[in-house]
Amino acid sequence: MKEIPLLSEISEEGRETISLPNDIEFSPYKELPKELLRENLPLPQISEVEIVRHFTNLSLRNFGVDLGFYPLGSCTMKYNPKINEDLANLPGFTKLHPYTPEDLSQGALQIIYELEKLLCNITGMDRFTFQPSAGAHGELTGLLIIKAYLKDKGENRNTVLVPDSAHGTNPASAAMAGFKTLEIPSDERGLVDPNILKNYVNEDTAVLMLTNPNTLGLFEKDIEKIADIIHQKGALLYYDGANLNGIMGYARPGDMGFDVIHLNLHKTFSTPHGGGGPGAGPVGVKSFLTPYLPKPVVDFNGEKYYLNFNIPKSIGRVRSFYGNFSVILKAYIYIRLMGEEGLKKTTEMAVLNANYLKEKLKAIFYLPYPTLCKHEFVLSCKKQKEKGVKTIDIAKRILDFGIHAPTIYFPLIVEEALMIEPTETETKYTLDNFVSILEEINKEIEENIEIIKTAPHNTPIKRLDETLAAKNLKVKWE
Repeated sequence: MKEIPLLSEISEEGRETISLPNDIEFSPYKELPKELLRENLPLPQISEVEIVRHFTNLSLRNFGVDLGFYPLGSCTMKYNPKINEDLANLPGFTKLHPYTPEDLSQGALQIIYELEKLLCNITGMDRFTFQPSAGAHGELTGLLIIKAYLKDKGENRNTVLVPDSAHGTNPASAAMAGFKTLEIPSDERGLVDPNILKNYVNEDTAVLMLTNPNTLGLFEKDIEKIADIIHQKGALLYYDGANLNGIMGYARPGDMGFDVIHLNLHKTFSTPHGGGGPGAGPVGVKSFLTPYLPKPVVDFNGEKYYLNFNIPKSIGRVRSFYGNFSVILKAYIYIRLMGEEGLKKTTEMAVLNANYLKEKLKAIFYLPYPTLCKHEFVLSCKKQKEKGVKTIDIAKRILDFGIHAPTIYFPLIVEEALMIEPTETETKYTLDNFVSILEEINKEIEENIEIIKTAPHNTPIKRLDETLAAKNLKVKWE
């Protein structure tokens, strides 16, 4: 693929982007102190059309779900209806300032209020805060709510239990909230075994953070027993609802015994996901935890919607204003457009697509947990590793076919893991095409292994040293 030159490389002395008249009376620099003005800045000198072409070409190198299949496990990357974007871009929403008085922002407050009711109905929780900006922020908020509740009770529980199949953010959030973490091993089913769990729960246990379906895509069948074990010891049960695609409309975390939940609206409920945002990680709680929610929350007095700051035990704000309103708005539109039956259909198709792919691909890869999965599943490339190819080699080769690579090496409990979530929005044609690509790559292992070990070949950037890049950040061009 042809390299895109830097602006500095196509710069030419004297070439102007725009020309201003020499006799212009107003100068944007006239009011600035001279000591703050700089001269001889090394800015590129290029024409307007060159700037347009440069950034348009760069934008075309972004990969997104609108360009190709994006089977990233543990992180729903699905097509989001464009009508949600159109509605969210209406001037009445985009020009609304967060300091607008309540009387002039009744529509926005009504949307927040009604979305809270919808999410309570979907999850079985009693109240939500919309302040957290994304999933991990939601985890931290939920844990701080639990910590405030325990402190209010005079308890000094300091341990958070986290299964070895949990999202990596769980132990990180627990540490940030001031807890110790203790890992719970999965059993041979890939699930939390209540008999094993009992050995880890004691008077120091504050909470068990659980993802259900877990990151293997498996539903925790013993969830009621697990909830009983946790609650009998006076601890709480936290639901990592980063992705609700596997159960939405069919099962509610609140009914399973969970006390706190966070949702990633930008995964399950519309909004393009990726590139670092925007996101929204609302936190839902059972009624006994509502006194500790961040403030304000939106309430309705029968005549108008208002911001309720009267929450004496609140943990305070966790973010400016009321959350990422544009994401909240798109989730509201998505749920209202889909309706109850539409959300259930979403779950059905997400589960059907995942199981379809799983059954097709188990002929190529080792399937460590050969049972019905929910919205995602995990394969192992250990058979391919024996032939000299690692999971990362296969993931890099997939890029050559115009498809984003699945999640690899996660969860850690699966050797050479390849984690796939097709989502509900992909067609059988797309899924079959993905299978045929993996069949071809598997065939290449026998016939031309070097093409896999040196992949990708069709992308602007080849193999990166991700570890070095992470440790030696260079975020400024000089």
